Amino acid sequence: MSRLIADVVIVGAGIVGCSVAYHLAQQRKARVLIVEKSAIAGGMTKRSGALIRTQLAHPVEARLAIASVKFFRQWKEHTGANCGYTPTGLAIVAGEEHAARLREQTARVQALGANVQTLAPDELRSLQPTARVNDVALASYEPDAAFVDPLLATQTLAARVKELGGVFKTGTFVKRIRVEYGRVTGIETSVGVIETLNVVLCAGVWTERLLQPLKIELGLQTRRAQLAFFERSADLKVGHLAFEDWITGAHFRPHSFGLTMGALNATDEDANPDSFDESVSSAFINDVQQRVATRLPAMAHARFVRGHSGVYDISPTGHAIVGRVPSIGGLFVATGLHNIGLTIAPALGACLAELVLDGEARTVDVSALGVA
Repeated sequence: MSRLIADVVIVGAGIVGCSVAYHLAQQRKARVLIVEKSAIAGGMTKRSGALIRTQLAHPVEARLAIASVKFFRQWKEHTGANCGYTPTGLAIVAGEEHAARLREQTARVQALGANVQTLAPDELRSLQPTARVNDVALASYEPDAAFVDPLLATQTLAARVKELGGVFKTGTFVKRIRVEYGRVTGIETSVGVIETLNVVLCAGVWTERLLQPLKIELGLQTRRAQLAFFERSADLKVGHLAFEDWITGAHFRPHSFGLTMGALNATDEDANPDSFDESVSSAFINDVQQRVATRLPAMAHARFVRGHSGVYDISPTGHAIVGRVPSIGGLFVATGLHNIGLTIAPALGACLAELVLDGEARTVDVSALGVA
């Protein structure tokens, strides 16, 4: 059995783990080792809907998203490669019942510096003439919203980490976190012990099981979510806005190669991340297509092309859990990211790196998301 030593060990080589590694390695102050049980972006990152937007309900998450958008737009400057960044614009639409909540949310993130504005139904129709808006009381519009290729983004970030001296141990299973006298001393893995005084858990849906032996319960739920891709009709070949539809309960965005990706706002049943149905059901395909077509009637007869499922980690509050684990020195966590992990990954990685190296996050104050 081998024995390795690192200043910081990151568990999980998805987009968040690679972002933490990038910001640590860029400082050139730490020997960084990333442990991943499968491949880089081999977990839930590659199944992400990958919509980049700033209009998030929690103010700290919104600040993280605002800071992350800048990073995504400058991706090549940071990594030397592209991440598939494709602007689309985003419209969030609400009926009378939720119009006031949407107005308040939009004003809140606008005050934080996000480029968002509210629109009346006829203004939305001017932006998206093919949209049905007769049931819309209010819309919020974010012109800078975009999507990226989650696999490409993670792999190019990981490549830059390697150039900066970070080391990846893929195909390596973490058995347990070693703690002595209230302090992290390393991790035990399938290839041996790795000694370290700092462990950052970016393991997504697998986080809870790594914390349970330490008697730390975060109450995370793991929920399956399905995504479907449809071929757009000739009327929509040039694309369309991304939509988060509070009326129909669906969200959708244009995708590459003339496709549209659609999903439901509510996640499915509880799921085991090691054994879940990765396909999409015919009932889901029909349901999401009807909901998308309610907003964009031209999608009513769009051909289903493909689909897949993933599993989200969801905290009891529905918001991210980020920061130190109070009872154990040198243990940090980023979890409960639901469907925003990729959206906030660049700034979240910077914050965790700052917490490890400097003891406080400066990019965004994430203390309100701390481990209780």
